[in-house]
Amino acid sequence: MKKKIDIEMWERKEIYRFFKDYDEPYYGITVELECTAAYDFAKSNKISFFLYYLYLVLKAVNQTEAFKYRIEGDELYLYDVINGSATIDRDNGTFGFSYIPYFEELGLFLERATEEMIDVRMSDQLIRQEIGENIIHFSSLPWIQFTHVSHPRHYKRRDSIPKVTVGKYYMNGKKRIIPVSVHVHHAVADGLHVGEYFKTLQHLFMNP
Repeated sequence: MKKKIDIEMWERKEIYRFFKDYDEPYYGITVELECTAAYDFAKSNKISFFLYYLYLVLKAVNQTEAFKYRIEGDELYLYDVINGSATIDRDNGTFGFSYIPYFEELGLFLERATEEMIDVRMSDQLIRQEIGENIIHFSSLPWIQFTHVSHPRHYKRRDSIPKVTVGKYYMNGKKRIIPVSVHVHHAVADGLHVGEYFKTLQHLFMNP
């Protein structure tokens, strides 16, 4: 479900119009978050840490209103639920784009996500199905302890989908620290909103 936004009545209308048609309206911020409790929870419950932090990333997205707006043509919509399109690795060194629906109930999310990962790895297609706009683009780089990420862009395709990338965690004393990069369209999300997102995600990492 999605709700059409009346731009004329929206408090962000001037910011929206200013950034909407930029050649490059996206900006990115990378932070390091502590993931010790989330990692320990996943391991003690024999859950894939990748799937667990994807669940928490999506949970934080769905608790951050600014990350749920989408520009579609000349209209702006607010979606009820945002799902995930994560890159899934294959044994031959390639990957495919998945469609992983978000469920608040962790067990159901893990079940559906695991099924989708198996399907993607059995396929040789990059994109197996039409996904829609109510997603985030998600990537995991467990080999790289990065401090910055950029993304390839097809400028003829105008989209406003947030892009979240998680990197390799490292130990800082007894704490596990993980880099998280977020790229958002400035017409719908400012630094304030990205800050709110990171605050929410850090809380979820600390309180699994």
